[in-house]
Amino acid sequence: MTKRSKPPFRADHVGSLLRPQALLDARDRHKRKEITADQLRAAEDQAIRDIVRVQEDAGLESVTDGEFRRTWWHLDFLEGFTNATVTPPRVKVKFHTHEGDIDYEPPGLRVDGKLGRPRDIFVDHFKFLKSVTKAAAKQTIPSPSMMHFRGGRKSIDAAAYPDMAGFYADLARVYNEEVMALAAAGCRYLQLDEVNLAYLCDPKLREQVRTNIGEDPGQLTHTYAKLINETIAGRPADMAVTMHLCRGNFQSAWVAEGGYDPVAEVLFNEIAVDGYFLEYDDDRSGGFEPLRFVPKGKIVVLGLITTKLPQLEVKDELKRRIDQAARFVPLDQLALSPQCGFSSTVEGNKITSADQLAKMRLVVEVAREVWG
Repeated sequence: MTKRSKPPFRADHVGSLLRPQALLDARDRHKRKEITADQLRAAEDQAIRDIVRVQEDAGLESVTDGEFRRTWWHLDFLEGFTNATVTPPRVKVKFHTHEGDIDYEPPGLRVDGKLGRPRDIFVDHFKFLKSVTKAAAKQTIPSPSMMHFRGGRKSIDAAAYPDMAGFYADLARVYNEEVMALAAAGCRYLQLDEVNLAYLCDPKLREQVRTNIGEDPGQLTHTYAKLINETIAGRPADMAVTMHLCRGNFQSAWVAEGGYDPVAEVLFNEIAVDGYFLEYDDDRSGGFEPLRFVPKGKIVVLGLITTKLPQLEVKDELKRRIDQAARFVPLDQLALSPQCGFSSTVEGNKITSADQLAKMRLVVEVAREVWG
């Protein structure tokens, strides 16, 4: 097997990491106006320096800032655009856990007028990360589909966008402005976190798409593929872009279930990314058969190691599952990672920092033994 010199790497990870208590305390103190924004940023800077060292010491070739400056994996970014407004919870979502189902009401998002990008959103985040590591600095951002999926047409101002084609064109444009600004800052590893294509793998959620937002799930897959391609169009040739598909990740709970079959052909052949981080930590993600649609040259990062439970996976079982996946896509086009981030929201999953480190080290060890 050849060693990969560019992302995604044989041993990689999705991005978000458990927030240290000192950072959580600083956030609380800032909320109570006991410290200034500059003092909070200093606390974030130090926490990021520390977590970068943890990732490097674990043997990872790519590092993130753990998303330590965010409360949510998506909303902190999306509300940076003009007229994108976070709204109070309106809809109950049923999350699943290993102990049973729970109802949760997440914040919503509304587009109140013409979209714009008045300033850089995460560019400074990336610049700081790049300044504190010699590893490949990966920047994660939510997929542009997040601006549409939760509310559909009803969440987008009809006066500003009487035609949805105009909305998608503006959304792709403002996203592309941020992507190109990240590229100009030196970003050569960008990841789009995409939950909605994963949600469209779930028969129940596909039906909800029809009834709740009035969209044809099959056509929506193509619509999002075109949107994502326009978002990353014109990026530098040496900028690797990957996509992470997630079925929900909130305090070890998830929303969607179902294999990749309904979206596989579009996902792997219509979207111009270089690699895919795919959840495969248990049977809710289905089998490896959809990987037969992966074209030559694209990398699939198998998310075989769960971030939702503390138990450490067994090496031989991980290798067995990699062998199973290699029946459908060549081993040289595969890599390994945890199934999702460890802390998609500030609360984090129900594991410890020691569990997190053990799982990162396991990824590195297994990748070395499989790919050399």
